[in-house]
Amino acid sequence: MRYDTKISIAVREDNATWQKLNVTAFLASGVAIGIPEVAGEPYEDAANRRYLSLFRQPVLIHAGSAEALAAAHAKALERGLATAIYTDEMFITSNDADNRAAVRAADASKLRFAGIAIYGPRNAVDKVFKGLRLHE
Repeated sequence: MRYDTKISIAVREDNATWQKLNVTAFLASGVAIGIPEVAGEPYEDAANRRYLSLFRQPVLIHAGSAEALAAAHAKALERGLATAIYTDEMFITSNDADNRAAVRAADASKLRFAGIAIYGPRNAVDKVFKGLRLHE
């Protein structure tokens, strides 16, 4: 099935593997919570055990430089796309309140992104991440 919308996440390529995975998980949760229509129905197995819903569509994961992520962030904002961010400062905090405070305290023009997630119309998301390679 081809969806009219797209969920894409980009992580900074120079981060450690654990950081990339952690950032991806946090950013995916932002999309899941912030855009309710991306969730499918809950799962159930043959023994009637229920499981949580998953995204109803694929999520593409990209990698790029700090500069490429900053450029993608700017394009996403220009297009008014739903955006989740994870900044380097968030690696040294230990809770959600401190994460939000770290982002709020940062000069918006100097945010250093560990990753960003974008949700929106397929073509618009493709344009935002143009030039970023799929993560391997």
